[in-house]
Amino acid sequence: MNKKSTHTLFTGMNVKGMFKVAGIFALGISLSACQGQLSEKPPVHPNMNMDQQPRKEAQEVNNFFADGRSMRQPVEGTVARGLAKTDKALYEGVDDNGEFIDYIPVDLTRSFLYRGKERYNIFCAPCHGQTGAGNGVIMEGGYGYVPAPSYHEQRVRDLTDGALYSAIYNGVRTMPSYSTQIPVKDRWAIVGYIRALQASQNVSEQELQQFDIDIAALQAKANEDQARMDSIAAASQPQETPEPSVSLGQEVITANACGTCHSEDGSAGIGPTWTNLFGSEGQVVTSEGETITVTKDEEYIRESIVEPDAKKPVDYEQAVMASYSYLADHEIESIVLYIKNLDN
Repeated sequence: MNKKSTHTLFTGMNVKGMFKVAGIFALGISLSACQGQLSEKPPVHPNMNMDQQPRKEAQEVNNFFADGRSMRQPVEGTVARGLAKTDKALYEGVDDNGEFIDYIPVDLTRSFLYRGKERYNIFCAPCHGQTGAGNGVIMEGGYGYVPAPSYHEQRVRDLTDGALYSAIYNGVRTMPSYSTQIPVKDRWAIVGYIRALQASQNVSEQELQQFDIDIAALQAKANEDQARMDSIAAASQPQETPEPSVSLGQEVITANACGTCHSEDGSAGIGPTWTNLFGSEGQVVTSEGETITVTKDEEYIRESIVEPDAKKPVDYEQAVMASYSYLADHEIESIVLYIKNLDN
């Protein structure tokens, strides 16, 4: 190896060593610069990706408008595209005259009814029960709710499809509206399923005989279920029947939420007030449509609890009250005593 090649090798090694030293030095400076160094410059953001927009957030003040609100009301008289809802039958369950329609304005298919069953079990069954008998877990749990009516009562069976839809859409009496939870077509699906429940629970034996069904087995199963329910009910009853009393009447009234419709201070409500009720006279409309005058004594109050449609006060003829015939005799007597005691 001559002198020139030796010098070249030595020089190359020195350059490599210098690069290594410089790299280590630069790395040390960059790492030390990451600790506690503040900058007034905005961070590097090569792709904005609409992360920053000239817009106002919800509830933010907007001085462009006189009222300072960023969230604006729709322009008066305008309707958003696709939300005109001009089909009253579909969206409200009524015709052009405002009368409830007697049909379901949606094609009834198997999948549509199964959708109704699914929605019914979610929103309706807790109160009305899975068969529509008004015996949902909330009603039987002693929570003080107004009893839900059975869909198999003749009064409910006679309701039009539009009336059932309206109960879901607008609510009825103490039942709230489910318009925010249940969309339009699902409401009609539930109406369709309610009709299916009514049909299934009111099939005559002659109709069943047209199909390949073991009626005897069905009856035996029904008897078995009824016996089990009777056994549970008997086990839950006290061994000794308590004596009717004012205090027991108050407990029964509270447990059945009677105060939701009836007041004790004379104020108007869904039903007549109990103030000065006992012993008074008033006109009522009988179940046959006849208007008569009655004395509102113990017999009248008892009948109003068990058969509320037998004699309805003329001022509350359109009001609907569920039957409380499931109450025991001593409970009904206690309610009567409580109402009598209000005037003493």
